[in-house]
Amino acid sequence: MATYLLRRFLIAIPSLLGISLVLFTVLALAPGDPFEELATNPNVPPEVRTALRAKFGIDDPVMVRYLRWLAAMAQGDWGFSFASRIDVDQLILQRVPVTLFVIGSSQILALAIALPIGIYAAMRPYSVFDQIANTLAFVGFSLPTFFTGLLFILLFSIQLDWLPFVYRSDISAEGWRWYWEHLRQAIMPIMVLGFFQAASYTRYVRSSVLDVARLDYVTTARAKGLDERTVTLRHVSRNALIPVVTLVALQMPAVFGGAIVTEQIFRVPGIGSLLISAMLANDTPVIMAVTFVFACLVVLFNLIADLLYGWLDPRISFG
Repeated sequence: MATYLLRRFLIAIPSLLGISLVLFTVLALAPGDPFEELATNPNVPPEVRTALRAKFGIDDPVMVRYLRWLAAMAQGDWGFSFASRIDVDQLILQRVPVTLFVIGSSQILALAIALPIGIYAAMRPYSVFDQIANTLAFVGFSLPTFFTGLLFILLFSIQLDWLPFVYRSDISAEGWRWYWEHLRQAIMPIMVLGFFQAASYTRYVRSSVLDVARLDYVTTARAKGLDERTVTLRHVSRNALIPVVTLVALQMPAVFGGAIVTEQIFRVPGIGSLLISAMLANDTPVIMAVTFVFACLVVLFNLIADLLYGWLDPRISFG
């Protein structure tokens, strides 16, 4: 296992380097100037603007700037935010826990819905339950997160007044009340992301279980006299989950993309809203750092998916 993890880590390094080079080049060639506000501010002397541009190397060649950024990143220096006037790593550390909590909880909710519904529908194909599940899955997958987010706000916040529709980080409560208030304001973002992903996962779980249920070893297990519950859980579901794990890992970029939109709707102080505000302010150090963090998280989730393969299928060796 240790050798496999080391090998995957060595493979991930050139991948992340390539991703960072592409991201940095695209941002460098994009229109906009992080010092545009200073250029239009009459209170800032021209020599001060020139000194700042020289200090941050704004006018240097792209490759020189990239190598300087890479060397600083290797030393733990993520840059300086031009808009927030603080270090980028502090900004990200303030926002990442909220985003990971919302995304992680939404994925748990999605799998908790998709796995039992998909398995049950596949073991009873073309039944009433299967048709209802397919219909709801198509509807849930067709509705974008910004639309369902607005529907949830109208229903649970405005009509029923059950949940707050703006995520506040300055809650004054203490003890268990503080945790409860944070949970209440996170329920709708988690539900929006979770239901959207559950609709997609349900279709794949059903299709995968249907494929496995037709295999010969499943028929043999039934012929041995095993009850249907044992056949479904031990012989069908476990093998059918392998492609589902791959799907969940490959869907992580889309999940983070949906989280960006959802965080904007509910004003969640996560890394997605930080990325949007940085884009609006042409704050390139923050944009680069956030997108690179997204890339690292995607690589990490793919590694976790590969490790889950070995747990689901003992025939897979990490040697």
